[in-house]
Amino acid sequence: MDCEPPLLESYKTLFQSSLGVGVGTDDVRNDDKSSMVVEICELPLIDLNHKREEFMKEITEAARDWGFFQVVNHGIPQEMLQTLKFEQKNVFQRPFSNKSQGNFLNLPVSCYRWGNPFAKNLRQTTWSEALHIILHGIGKVDQEESLSIDHSTMEAFAAAVSPLVENLVQILAQKLNIPLSYFKENCSEKSCFVRLNRYPPCPFPSKVYGLMPHTDTSVLTILQQDQAGGLQLMKDGKWVDVKPVPKALVVNIGDLFQALSNGFYKSVKHRVIAMENVERLSAAYFYNPSPDAVIQSHGTPQVYRTFTFGEMAKLKQKDIMETGDKVGLSRFLSTPL
Repeated sequence: MDCEPPLLESYKTLFQSSLGVGVGTDDVRNDDKSSMVVEICELPLIDLNHKREEFMKEITEAARDWGFFQVVNHGIPQEMLQTLKFEQKNVFQRPFSNKSQGNFLNLPVSCYRWGNPFAKNLRQTTWSEALHIILHGIGKVDQEESLSIDHSTMEAFAAAVSPLVENLVQILAQKLNIPLSYFKENCSEKSCFVRLNRYPPCPFPSKVYGLMPHTDTSVLTILQQDQAGGLQLMKDGKWVDVKPVPKALVVNIGDLFQALSNGFYKSVKHRVIAMENVERLSAAYFYNPSPDAVIQSHGTPQVYRTFTFGEMAKLKQKDIMETGDKVGLSRFLSTPL
């Protein structure tokens, strides 16, 4: 289809150099035992309609022990989430030649990406395409000048998810006596963004990733995923498959919150597997501070040295370009490894 990014052609050299065979060979096997899924798990499922004291305890425990949890009765209407999914389908069904032409949505800040252009081997491949959108100012763009995406849907999603994020951050910050004013002063819609993801069917699902193993750089990430599955996270040194829960949103701690909490909350490595016959869609909201926000660990002794979000973002991009992967928080340990 002309909407598909040329992923197979892009990774052809990696297939040949890493495996020593042609892309079409059927007898290649992935013998990496560490990549095997050893169990299926259900993330902690937290009902935000329960007593506040009850779900506050559940949230802080899940953030500490899992780094991930799911929430229901989160306040975001299912109709809105379905509309968002419909809109992102429309976007990704546009011809690739259109999508790849820079700012094809004509939004103030948007970026279309596909694959991993810096991948050095098959472990760093990404069989997916994504659209990054800064939601601030989207309502000021003439809808007639933009392509394929309804601005009112994106505005409504941002307005609905913001109070959910603020509520979760307040609960997590309160546990560690982190002043809520820190987030109010440093995090705003200008620094937060949405990433719409599509994972196309993959002819070699055992050889590549839908999304390579990583941790999020954010303070907090809110994820809406469909029922296709494929999300996996690292738990107790093992990869586990996360079972989707209807009407639930996935929440995970990012690197910045792990640093702010002095390691109390966990930013957990996760990935998306490639699937041969299934398309997967998801939408992630990344709660970020401004580039000049100071990230200082709350606790003693401090596990991480003080740094700015901008410093971390620059180092992350440098690492990706040079190695094909991000290094992350280990760069900011008070006592380097």
